[in-house]
Amino acid sequence: MGEDHVLVSVPDAALREAFGAAPEGVEIVEWDMAGPPPAAVIDIVVPPYMGGTGLLAALEGVTARLVQSQSIGFDGVAAALPPGNVFANAVSVHETSTAELAVALILASQRGLPEFVRAAGRGTWTPLRRPSLADRTVLLVGYGGVGKAIEDRLRGFETTVVRVATRAREEPAGHVHGIDELPSLLPQADIVVVGVPLSDATTHLINDGFLSLLRDDALVVNISRGAVADTPALLDHARRGRLRLALDVTDPEPLPDGHPLFDLPNVLITPHVGGASSAMMPRMARLLRRQAERMLRGEEPLNVVVRT
Repeated sequence: MGEDHVLVSVPDAALREAFGAAPEGVEIVEWDMAGPPPAAVIDIVVPPYMGGTGLLAALEGVTARLVQSQSIGFDGVAAALPPGNVFANAVSVHETSTAELAVALILASQRGLPEFVRAAGRGTWTPLRRPSLADRTVLLVGYGGVGKAIEDRLRGFETTVVRVATRAREEPAGHVHGIDELPSLLPQADIVVVGVPLSDATTHLINDGFLSLLRDDALVVNISRGAVADTPALLDHARRGRLRLALDVTDPEPLPDGHPLFDLPNVLITPHVGGASSAMMPRMARLLRRQAERMLRGEEPLNVVVRT
């Protein structure tokens, strides 16, 4: 049985504008979850992007049929979401942009772009021979939507891609190794890209033991969550010049001003902007439209990851 009316709250005018004209039966209102809710019953609530799980407490006393996140990650949601709610993540929204940034971090680190930018800022011409991306072995730790999108973008760079997921399996692109095989796979890698969800099992996955298995001058790219890596271990290996790092996420986050990671020439840091591109808002609006239309038709929502 479908619905005659679906009320959707969005956190800001930008998403409302990207959504455009609402289909018949869909009403859009703005609610940033900082003030009182616009109604006691809201069919779909979209929290602010990167607003943190603390905002979910605003749903106490609100009847919401679906909480539609603007992020892929959902660590901490189950503990913060009031009982009786359904939470969906933003699969299909961020994979492309996150994969773009991952490849950009790899290319910038391999070809030494930060060094050239610093040299140009000093007004000096400093030619350097740097490692290529071609002919390198890239280990993708995490082979969901983002991992697959990264592999798609690496195909033209003549790399060898090794895939790793929670469990070994076969995919159309080839064999996927289980995460239990990491001890034998890490020593073979020139570049490791970590894109796993944060969970008890993946917290500090990138630790001293993980890093010690890598060959000297390997590049570690973290696009998942900051706590997937043990920051003191990262700092130790980078300070010794043994490894290079490219980090879109850190622990703590934001990284405090003056943190020693900022000072290291072999560390490239971006401020958790993997999904923050011009592609995000139109894709988020399309996902939200699909969710509203499915609700009108009486269909189950997409991407449900938590029920409380």
